[in-house]
Amino acid sequence: MKKNRDQEMLFVVEGEKSVLEGLSAFASHLELVVSLEAFSEQIPGQFHSKTFTVTTKELEQISELKTPNKCMAVFKRPDTGLLNDAFTIVLDGIQDPGNMGTILRLADWFGVKQVVCSKDTVDCYNSKVIQSSMGAIYRIPVHYTDLASYLKNSPQQKYGAMLNGTNYKTIDYPKDGILIMGNEGKGVRPEIEALIDVPVTIPRFGEAESLNVATATAILLAEIIQ
Repeated sequence: MKKNRDQEMLFVVEGEKSVLEGLSAFASHLELVVSLEAFSEQIPGQFHSKTFTVTTKELEQISELKTPNKCMAVFKRPDTGLLNDAFTIVLDGIQDPGNMGTILRLADWFGVKQVVCSKDTVDCYNSKVIQSSMGAIYRIPVHYTDLASYLKNSPQQKYGAMLNGTNYKTIDYPKDGILIMGNEGKGVRPEIEALIDVPVTIPRFGEAESLNVATATAILLAEIIQ
């Protein structure tokens, strides 16, 4: 549960690939591994003291998945500070875990150094977010804060994805700018929109009302990160 994740500053990862990647990329944060005996031999020796072997029925009882994988792990959350000189994705009220996880995966692909979220954005340690992030949760720092205060105090140039703005391909982007992406249904809220320096738009050639926020993020990052 989110309240317990927040209190304990821990998060759970399920699935062989995600757990093994965590043991490689996030080893110093490991708390424990829970594994079926058949999978335990794939866990590196230095983690055996933190590995608990369980039966299939026991794993089913503690897993969030309808069909559990062969292992799960608990990691400590990283304690990282906000960067003021790195390209940043800002998420204003993103609600869908799949979108959130995909955006983290995109950030990882394009070398984005951090993601900053409004406090009502879906928890990045939600199990569905972790699954769809495909390991990016280990590498992309995510911060939750009051967006209005953060943006007002940031000297970085702020670009916001809007339906009415400048064609995104005609802009020269700085290496340390901020890209603001809004809620799936409502877009960027008015108080955040007022803080955008340059509204940017992906031109529409068909009849679709809008783009999926993760898809729009991918298109914009492909242009911005050169």
